[in-house]
Amino acid sequence: MQEKDCLFCRIIRGEIPSSKVYEDEYVYAFLDIAPSFAGHTLVVPKNHYENILDIDVNEASHIFATIQKIAPAIMKATGAEGFHVLQNNNEVAGQTVFHTHFHIIPRKAGDGMTLWTPTPYESDKKRDEMARKIQVEIH
Repeated sequence: MQEKDCLFCRIIRGEIPSSKVYEDEYVYAFLDIAPSFAGHTLVVPKNHYENILDIDVNEASHIFATIQKIAPAIMKATGAEGFHVLQNNNEVAGQTVFHTHFHIIPRKAGDGMTLWTPTPYESDKKRDEMARKIQVEIH
């Protein structure tokens, strides 16, 4: 099911042009219009899900199989030495289009992209406390 006004749903329906790189029954993949690097591709489920917590597990599996198919082609086409698969959930985490999507970003040595600054735990004890807190919340 798609949403009427969702940007990605409109791209999938062909209402907004895109540079498609792949499509099948469940997935639509196209070049990002504001790429980190040339070849930066978005892999999007055709059904509308707001974020990764909403997506059907079978469709998620198909998306990962699609990423495994597309990523080597992106590397070869761009001469990349590696790639990132990024996925943001909720505005605070950088999600700007609220339709689940995965970024495949080709990377080359020295390209200057930084993803995060490590913030070590104060101690092993603090790290272990956090692990226990998370374990309690897993259902």
